[in-house]
Amino acid sequence: MTHISPGGDNIYINQRQEQIIDIVKRKGPITGEKIAEHFEATRATIRSDLDFLSQVGFLGARPRVGYFFKESENMEFLMKGLVKKKVRDYHSVPACIRENTSVYDCIVQLFLEDVGTIFVVNEERYLEGVISRKDLLKATIGNTDIKSLPVSVIMTRMPKIITASMEESLVSIAKKIVDNEVDSLPVVEEKLVNGEPVLDVIARVSKTNITRAFLDFTKNL
Repeated sequence: MTHISPGGDNIYINQRQEQIIDIVKRKGPITGEKIAEHFEATRATIRSDLDFLSQVGFLGARPRVGYFFKESENMEFLMKGLVKKKVRDYHSVPACIRENTSVYDCIVQLFLEDVGTIFVVNEERYLEGVISRKDLLKATIGNTDIKSLPVSVIMTRMPKIITASMEESLVSIAKKIVDNEVDSLPVVEEKLVNGEPVLDVIARVSKTNITRAFLDFTKNL
C-alpha cells in the first residue's frame, strides 16, 4: 500500500498501519490505548506504528486528546505530487488515420477504438490534422456522401491544432483541454525534415488519462 508523504515521495505502509489510519479517520481524535484495543493489544505493541505515521505526516497528536488524521496536510501533499506528474506518466496510444480516408471509415474507426478524437497523419506519421466527434456530426448532417468525402475536407489543420508534449504537466494539459473544449490532445515530438518543422504523433493524452491520474493519487487517502 502506498501513500504520498509530506515530502511528496511514496511511502509504503504495512497492513496494520493502514488499519490505524482508517481507525483514526473514522474515530479520531482517539487515544493510543483506544486504537490498541481494536487490535486486542497494548499501546506499546503499536507504539512504533503510531510514531512512524506521525513522523511521515499522516497523524497528528495532542496531549490528553489523542491522535487525529492530518487531512488538510495530506491533501496539500497530494496536490503537490499530482502537479509534478507529466504526460509521460499518463498517456494512451493515439488513434490515427490518413487524410484520404473517407468520413464514413473515420466514423467506424472512431467507434472501434472508442475515442472522441482521431488524428490525421501522413505516411511518415507526421501530424496533418485533427477530427473530433463534432466535426463528424457536422459532416453527416448534410446530404454529402460520407463514403466518398475524404476527412481532409473537414479536419482541423495547423496552426489551429492544440498539441501536447511528453514533458508537459498534467495540470497544463487539463487547462488546455478545458480552455479549448476538446477531449484529448495529440502528444507530439517536433522534428526537422528537409529544414521544415514537422510533428511526429507519439501518443494521446485525454480527459480519461487525467482522471486516472487523480484517482491513482486519491484512492489511498
